[in-house]
Amino acid sequence: MEKWDGKTKGSLLGYKFFIFCIRTFGLNVSYFFCYFVSAYFVLFSKKQRNGLKQFYTVGFKYSKKKTRKIIFKNFYNFGQTLIDRIAMQTSKRKAFTHTFNNEKILREMHENQKGGILISGHLGNWENAGNLIHERITSTINIVMLDAEVQKIKQFLEQKTGGPKYNLIPIKDDMSHLILMHQALRRNEFIAIHADRVTDQGKHIELDFLDGKAKFPAGPFIMAHKFKVPITFVYAVKGSKFHYDLFATDPITESNSEIEIAEKYVKHLESMVRKYPAQWFNFYNYYVD
Repeated sequence: MEKWDGKTKGSLLGYKFFIFCIRTFGLNVSYFFCYFVSAYFVLFSKKQRNGLKQFYTVGFKYSKKKTRKIIFKNFYNFGQTLIDRIAMQTSKRKAFTHTFNNEKILREMHENQKGGILISGHLGNWENAGNLIHERITSTINIVMLDAEVQKIKQFLEQKTGGPKYNLIPIKDDMSHLILMHQALRRNEFIAIHADRVTDQGKHIELDFLDGKAKFPAGPFIMAHKFKVPITFVYAVKGSKFHYDLFATDPITESNSEIEIAEKYVKHLESMVRKYPAQWFNFYNYYVD
C-alpha cells in the first residue's frame, strides 16, 4: 500500500481554465471539457489510474472491462466535483440543489453546546458539504488537515472565489493543532477531519474494507475518543447533475476505544462506497499487499 503525499492534484493553469469556463460559458460547457480532461488522465496518469484499478479489482472484484469503464467515470466525476467546488463559491451557487439526510442530528449537536467532531473521507465532495453546513447549521466549522496544497493554487482560489467558508487547522509536528481543536470545541464549534488516508505522520490501523485490507490513520479516531464530544460521520455525494445528497449518521456519544470508533467509521464508509463506487477519490494503491 502506498501512502498519500498530502498534496492536492492539479495545476494552477487547470484551475484558471475552469474558472474562466465557469464564468464565461457556464457549468454545462465546463462539464463538457471534463470529458477531455478525464480522457487525458486515463491515458497519461499511470499512477492514479493504477491506484483506481487496484481499488476496484481488489475491493469490488470488478472485471477488467468494468474496471476500465468505472475508472473513466471516476475521473469524470472528480473533475465535476472540482468544478462544483469552484462554482459553489461564485454566483453559480444558485444552480445547485441539495438534500440533507439527518440534518437534525447536526442541529441537535450544535444546540447541545458541546461542539462536535464530523469525520468524513474522500468520497464525493467534502468541501461542498462544509459550505452547505456553514449556510444551514453554523458559521464555525474547522477542518483539520495537512496544509500541503500548492500555495499558488490556494491564493488564486481565494482571490477569485473568496476562499472556502471554514477555518483551517493545519496538522503540525508540534501538536499545536490539538490545542486549537480543544479551543474550538469549547466554543461549541464543529471539527471536521478526514479519516481515510494514511501518510508518513502518525500511527495507522489496519482493518477489513470491502473485499480487502486497508490502513486507516489512527490519529482522527484517537482525537475523537479523547475529546469526549459527539461524533458523526458526514458525506456529500453528487446525486445528479446539479444536486448533492448530504448524509450525517446518528452521533456516537460514548466509546470504549479509538478502535471502536474506527470500526464503526470503516463500516459506514464501506456502505457509502458500495452505494457510490464512482465517487471514490483516493488515487493511489489503497490496499495492503
